[in-house]
Amino acid sequence: MKARLGRLRERLDLAACDSFLSLAAPTNQYLTGFRGSTSAVVVTQNEALFLCDFRYTEQAHEEVWSSGTGADGGYAVEEVSGNLQEGAGKRLRDLSARTAAFEPDELTVGDLSRVQTHFDGVCTPSPEIVSRLRRVKSPEEVDRIRAAARLVDGVLADGLRMLALAPGITEQELAGWFEYEFRKRGAAGAAFSTIALFGPRTSLVHGEAGDRALAKGDVVLLDLGCRLGGYCSDLTRTYAYSTIPGDWFDEVYTLTLTAQKIALEAVRPGISCHELDAIARGLIAEAGYGEHFGHGLGHGVGIDVHEEPRVGKDSDVVIEEGMVITIEPGIYLPHRGGVRIEDLVVVTKDGCECLSSAPKELSVL
Repeated sequence: MKARLGRLRERLDLAACDSFLSLAAPTNQYLTGFRGSTSAVVVTQNEALFLCDFRYTEQAHEEVWSSGTGADGGYAVEEVSGNLQEGAGKRLRDLSARTAAFEPDELTVGDLSRVQTHFDGVCTPSPEIVSRLRRVKSPEEVDRIRAAARLVDGVLADGLRMLALAPGITEQELAGWFEYEFRKRGAAGAAFSTIALFGPRTSLVHGEAGDRALAKGDVVLLDLGCRLGGYCSDLTRTYAYSTIPGDWFDEVYTLTLTAQKIALEAVRPGISCHELDAIARGLIAEAGYGEHFGHGLGHGVGIDVHEEPRVGKDSDVVIEEGMVITIEPGIYLPHRGGVRIEDLVVVTKDGCECLSSAPKELSVL
């Protein structure tokens, strides 16, 4: 945490701001260690303040890095009565701040207005002032993500065995079973609403689990992740149930898996996100399915399940050692079905380490 605070202060200098303000839970977890949902962080070159209301004071004293105050110490925990945003504005004023940097993607217009009720300095949008720091994970962060990935691998393996004993299970029931098992095995919960889709509904890229019952010949698409130790995992696998639904599925599955494999082989420091995306996208397009792969190849995973970098055709971000990203090409044929295969990897000095271990060769359940 001390290193993160130091890097933030360096970036404040680069942004020509004398203070930083955040009301975003993921940002505040990264900077302080606090995992609660509501807090504010105010940082200057000489002070670091963590603000919360009565509901979180005890938790904050347990979780927030507070090995002292001042330029070389941790965060001073302060309980705020009344509006938290206004309280943050008052503290900026009390610290004689003139320009407060904030990440515009993480602060609403309403929250900013309430901060400025008591702070008459300039609030300056500073895109990526913290999210850029979060791109590269520390070894401790990687370990937490790896543990979350392993938990999901185990739940998926048991879930596939359970499907053989549960004919007629619905998408909603299966999604609920996964999320129950995450908590039962120690996770704080799902990292996102679990996607469990059957049959033609698998063409819905991020479809919501519904009441469709599993039937012979269905495609089964499962996209699941958990939150463990404050960090997320993300995994997608696609199967056929009882029998292959047709030649089209065999073709699309093989193509998707091949695209994923060549992209995984290309992951390394120095390659740009759009170059990595193009490797998988080009293969799928050459086979005539380009219009059916409409999302990016992947995304960063950490405190948030979707964070920087975005691995897509419009991203110029260069891959660095220590980044944790997904590689997840997909092909979706409306009213027929879809295939997505997703693994979570950490970038190493000469390639990547796959944090997901669930088998991905074509499998009939």
